[in-house]
Amino acid sequence: MIVQFVARRRVADTGSLPASWQTPAVSEAPGWHAIERAIASVHPGVTPIHFGGEADALPNQGVWGINAYPLEGHWLIVTLGLTELFEKRSDDPSTSGWGFELTIRALLTGDQPPQWALQLLQALGRAVYSTGRPFGDGHRLDPGEPITGSNDTRLRAIAFATDSELDPIDTANGRVNFLQVVGITQEELAAMKETSTAAVLDGLRTLDPLLRVDPARV
Repeated sequence: MIVQFVARRRVADTGSLPASWQTPAVSEAPGWHAIERAIASVHPGVTPIHFGGEADALPNQGVWGINAYPLEGHWLIVTLGLTELFEKRSDDPSTSGWGFELTIRALLTGDQPPQWALQLLQALGRAVYSTGRPFGDGHRLDPGEPITGSNDTRLRAIAFATDSELDPIDTANGRVNFLQVVGITQEELAAMKETSTAAVLDGLRTLDPLLRVDPARV
């Protein structure tokens, strides 16, 4: 099911909102706070917009939320919930949850991130939990339809790459990597199958080192 995302709150303004809609205390969510600290170290002073995901999924059982950071020319959008945000439940002390959170960089065209990007990350997170198969660097995915849900884009497939800006972090619940979602065309997908995901993404980086997703890209 695709949901319409509505911003719960801006992180810096929680006074009038219910406690369940606010970032929990550090002691309650060490994984969550470690992720936000890591992004703040790269983009200091940027306040994210927080969105609820999966109808408030239970901790460690789904994409609990999504943070969207307005940066120069684009949104940095990051999932919260593929790793262990709250208490440690998995048996592997070295890895937090699935070991990664997803990121995507979408062009900044207004004061809210595009719904398609939020919905795409939610759907990818749901796929990990439902299949038990995590994504990784160099993976590819053909969803069979445009990644934005609209036929006015040529981006109809996805590649995954280690995020070039966000380094892996060690949290109280284990290690967390950041895995970037990149929109690609069917032609680029075919080229990746002939060569490699990395080779084609390296070519795209010559045009945009951040691999921002532009649905109008030809």
